[in-house]
Amino acid sequence: MTSMEKLCFLHEAIAAHVQDGMSVAMGCGLESLIPFAASYEIIRQKKRNLTLIAPISDMQFDQLIGAGCVKKIIASWVGNVAAGLGHNYRRAAEAGIPQPIEIEEHSNFTIGLGLQAAAAGLPFLPTRTVKGSHFRSGSQFASVRCPFTDEELLAVRAIQPDVAILHVQRADKGGNVHAWGNFGVMREAAFAAKKVILTCEEIVDHDVILSDPNRNVIPEFLVSSVVHEPFGSHPSPTQGYTRRDDNFYFEYHKATRSRDGFEQWLQKWVLRVKDHREFLNLLGKERVEQLKPRGNLFAPAVSFNY
Repeated sequence: MTSMEKLCFLHEAIAAHVQDGMSVAMGCGLESLIPFAASYEIIRQKKRNLTLIAPISDMQFDQLIGAGCVKKIIASWVGNVAAGLGHNYRRAAEAGIPQPIEIEEHSNFTIGLGLQAAAAGLPFLPTRTVKGSHFRSGSQFASVRCPFTDEELLAVRAIQPDVAILHVQRADKGGNVHAWGNFGVMREAAFAAKKVILTCEEIVDHDVILSDPNRNVIPEFLVSSVVHEPFGSHPSPTQGYTRRDDNFYFEYHKATRSRDGFEQWLQKWVLRVKDHREFLNLLGKERVEQLKPRGNLFAPAVSFNY
């Protein structure tokens, strides 16, 4: 595949690489860089029986659960960081609404270890954490002995997503990525997944990537599709491009307290909206402008000359 072939529209990338029954890693940047535009497209295309993987998806997984796209969650928490546990997640877990979900519980750290193990081609990685927790008895963990000290450790089973969907600041047409800020487990997910879809704020020339090679955190040989989708992480922040839309989180949490409220929210913001451009139009130009960072906080310049 040439670099030019990887650049496509979001609906094309989702249709090509996300199929029913797949495992999908999203929201791997913790509270930032969450690819909400991509998950809305997953909902529009009615993908079903997905396994979702992330530490904290900050209401993204709650939306996908409510839309009936999910059969299993591999996560440490599902909800709305600004307001509390996700209402759709609670309804699915407690009452099977709109359908029952399987839950594989992790800590933030063990999610990272599972992805790191898959990225390294290993069946597991050991840890001392979560040994005293109530969920250590799950099939995602197993007791092992250190061959050097005979210490009891906990093995974290490798987690290999079929697809990782990641939002980043900029990429070239081949899929080389420049990203900065809090990565969470973004890099681990990219290297662990069988395929990677990128949504990004900017498409830049390859020379821009070469000008700052240490910021190239995901290389193009991992990437299947590149999508130019400015504000594609809204309402989560993308450092340097958009701040967190706190009000959107609070509005969602209030609207989705009931099943009927969620369905009305979903119709307005996702199903009656053709694509992310129409979503931003619905959000409103003034609100979008207010979310853009004011001023600049540039890093000091460096020279790569020998």
